[in-house]
Amino acid sequence: MPVYRLALKMAEDGSYLNPEEISSQHNLPNMDQNGADGFSSAPGSCGLSASQSEVLERCLHTLAHAKNDSHTLAALLLITRLCPAGQLDNVTLHRIFEAVGLNLPARLLVTAFRGSDSSGLPPEELISLGTALLAALSTDSQMAAHPQLLSTIPLILNILENGPNWTDTQPQTLGEESEKDSPSQTMHTNDGGLTATIPQTNQSSSLDKEACTDSSKTSNADGPDQACTSRLDEALAHDCYQVLNAVCGLPQGKEQLLTRSVVPALCRAILKKQTLSFEKGLPLLGHLLSSNIRERAWTRHSSDLLSLLGSVSQNFSRASDHDKLAMCSQIPQFLPPPGAESENQEIMEIVANLWAPLRPLVQSKLSKEQLGPVLVLSACLLDLHGWDSVGSPKFCCLLVNRACVEVRMGLEEPPGTELSPQLQHTLTACYRIMEAAMEQACSQGVVPNPAQLQTAITGLSLKQSRQILGVLEEAFSAVIYYLKQADQSHHDDPFLFATFRSLCAWLAEETSCLKEDVIGLLPFLIGYAKYHFMGGRIGKGLADWMSNMSINNSSQDGTWPSEAALRYLLPALCHLSAEDGPRNVLLSLDTPSLLVDFLSKGWGSTKGQSQKKGTGDPSMETTCSALLNFVITEPERVRSDPCFVALETMLSEALPVLIHKPRLLVLAANYCTLGLMIGRLKPASSDPVEPGQRRFFSSALSFLLSAMQAGQASNPARISALWEEHWEEAGELWRLSLQALGGCVRAQPWITSLIREEVWLQSIFTLLGSSGKLPDQQSQDALEEVLCAIAKQSPVCRHDISVLLKTAGCGSLQCMPQLSRILVD
Repeated sequence: MPVYRLALKMAEDGSYLNPEEISSQHNLPNMDQNGADGFSSAPGSCGLSASQSEVLERCLHTLAHAKNDSHTLAALLLITRLCPAGQLDNVTLHRIFEAVGLNLPARLLVTAFRGSDSSGLPPEELISLGTALLAALSTDSQMAAHPQLLSTIPLILNILENGPNWTDTQPQTLGEESEKDSPSQTMHTNDGGLTATIPQTNQSSSLDKEACTDSSKTSNADGPDQACTSRLDEALAHDCYQVLNAVCGLPQGKEQLLTRSVVPALCRAILKKQTLSFEKGLPLLGHLLSSNIRERAWTRHSSDLLSLLGSVSQNFSRASDHDKLAMCSQIPQFLPPPGAESENQEIMEIVANLWAPLRPLVQSKLSKEQLGPVLVLSACLLDLHGWDSVGSPKFCCLLVNRACVEVRMGLEEPPGTELSPQLQHTLTACYRIMEAAMEQACSQGVVPNPAQLQTAITGLSLKQSRQILGVLEEAFSAVIYYLKQADQSHHDDPFLFATFRSLCAWLAEETSCLKEDVIGLLPFLIGYAKYHFMGGRIGKGLADWMSNMSINNSSQDGTWPSEAALRYLLPALCHLSAEDGPRNVLLSLDTPSLLVDFLSKGWGSTKGQSQKKGTGDPSMETTCSALLNFVITEPERVRSDPCFVALETMLSEALPVLIHKPRLLVLAANYCTLGLMIGRLKPASSDPVEPGQRRFFSSALSFLLSAMQAGQASNPARISALWEEHWEEAGELWRLSLQALGGCVRAQPWITSLIREEVWLQSIFTLLGSSGKLPDQQSQDALEEVLCAIAKQSPVCRHDISVLLKTAGCGSLQCMPQLSRILVD
């Protein structure tokens, strides 16, 4: 125990009172005469005899009422000589910790760093004593979380980073943190009269590359390679890391360490090859970077982390094959989050340097245990920078093939077979390799002309693309087989989620392969998505598991939202709902109701966003597309299913709000189209028009009008500045909305009255001008269709159109021949 070593040091130093002096002052038995051997062997409640317990109580009393530091230290020595820490229960240990407190070790460190001679001990001894006591105290979680112990972390980091050269640094106020990280804390001596100071940890992002020589130049026959001639005492370094690890284990410990710049300090300690930096510092840093502080650590300290990663990549290149295999399981912890540094030239070079020694490992004959970490690292590098630096097309095909083979071997086991955590880790990495390959292979497998191929795998031929499609199909056949065995009792299993996620990625790109198998799996897919959407318990546990798998989660709170499973499935549902066979199965599973619930929940979150923060949600837009497929192909279901009534009500509420949120224009276009397509299916009614329905159509007319603006002189109308940026996505929806509006006019004649009230026709012909044209023929045809419907339905509107055409000139009639015939008739 560190306190025991600490007490021995105290006893050896003449400037502190010895145990006999303390015993005489406090009427305690002399330990030389009444040592542990002199007590009864009958055990007490915490492993001590009755007489030992009595003396322990007197020692604790002395410790709690010590008049100065010498008394405190000597009392600790008495306790350590009386009984080993292993014989003390937690209550007794906690009493010792409370009696000692944190003032003493902190003052020892402060005195050392200030260089005061008043202590009678050299600074090195004070540092050793202080850190030993802090290490002992940190074993108690309450002590480890105490603000005063946390305020000593910068001191400890300074020691670990600078080693014996810590005295060369500049002091700062103890507990002082970065302005944006933590409030300032000040520590005082017992009498409250002294403000303690500690040195400022070096914050420079650059390292002196020559500070430590290459290990090959410093090796000697007497011991391991030494990067620096002067080394920190190993016991002292161990105590420092004990404190950091204790804090890291607290509920908010990682946050506390991040705000106290533990990441750059550990990076520099490792780069300087300080004592225990590889044995203790590297694992601690890896643990921190594998947690929810990963992205913030890279945001704040990318320079230091990139320097460390560069060193790691160099070590990886120089390592033996055996050591390379061991390093494969460590390197992913130190890679930046996907997307965070993807455009950084330095990270691009590091990724390329990592692939160079990794390729031979992928090509080697390895055992399952050896291949797993190799594939995991490969997946992480693919996530980070795609296929650019992976290697030749032949090697890329080999990597995908190895991943697919592992998936087949891992998943095609008899039902009920338990997959080990390590195998789950490997298979999750394989899924990511497959996902990285499938988009390209699926998009190219049917292209007849190799000259047209566009791929991120440079030089991939059509034959190779089809080979990748083949092995992917075999692998996803195994995925489907595995998912078919899953029952609801396993729905909270994170690996099942990862497997589900991977299949959804495949189905988003490819629904023609394995079609019958996919249709047969639809009950599971919908049931699984519905289970989690309705409140599955996977949340934070999934986030932690996915973090260990190095899968990025954008949620700020570190959890996966309950609708995550459904979000992954939506693109597949968009494809499957367009086909008769799978659509019938989806209808039997009440899929439209699930989609409406998702859309309503999404709108509930979206409508509260401010104008500046509001951004489109692709999942909501995809949901609209899937629902649109049902609305177009299943009119009777739309008329009879209550979920579509709820959908129409939600759209009536949402569209009037969305048309005033330019950032959500594409979502507004989806809502407008979906609402109008439903509206065209409603029968005419003599009942008064509902206010919500009237408000929806009024908003729709205004929204459709906003897409165009008048051209100059006799030129055609132009796409408005508001729509121009989104026209590629929203243009087709605009045309479909116009066609649906024509259907609504035919089904619900009252809409023509609203059109006249809104002077919509006048606005349209004003935009058309004398040319009578829109920018493209498809838009022109859609507009003519709705004008024809209005003219046929309402004689008053037909007269209005005739008058407006005359004022606009004959050009409009020439551009709209069908409308011209209706007006003539």
